[in-house]
Amino acid sequence: MTGRPEKAEEAARLGLSLERIELDLPEPQSLDPTVVAEAKARAAFERLGRPVVVEDSGLEIDAWGGFPGALVKWLEKSAGLEGITRMLDAFPDRSARAVCAIACFDGRRLIASRGVSEGAIAPARRGSGGFGWDAIFVPRGSSGTYAEITPEEKDRVSHRGNAWRELAKKLRG
Repeated sequence: MTGRPEKAEEAARLGLSLERIELDLPEPQSLDPTVVAEAKARAAFERLGRPVVVEDSGLEIDAWGGFPGALVKWLEKSAGLEGITRMLDAFPDRSARAVCAIACFDGRRLIASRGVSEGAIAPARRGSGGFGWDAIFVPRGSSGTYAEITPEEKDRVSHRGNAWRELAKKLRG
């Protein structure tokens, strides 16, 4: 469950057909996307009364001790992508992790998965593809940001792709 059509499109490219429902749910203020996804899955189930899948993501910047994590959308709204890249100019280390958490809840059982993509924050915004902070995250082994590489390349290395693949293993297992 996500309000972002781009996230649902990524899931569809990975072979998952999900109904997208926009719900205004309380969001815990946590750096950890797993905490957010699990809480929102429980709240979504309570509202809808049927099994749900909720996804949340974050950007953990090493120079900032893992901040902003799941709070990245708020930092992006207030400082903008350019602000995030400029704030890192004072630090020699631009390494970061893109993190995605997915939680499934059927009213009894909560199954969560986590996907990570190691990388770095680009010195400036680059690319026109993707969404959110894709234009500033460069996955390890790539010279392009998520916004510069093809959707298929992104799916192979992204935090979201890794989280969906882990969830599929857990659900099969």
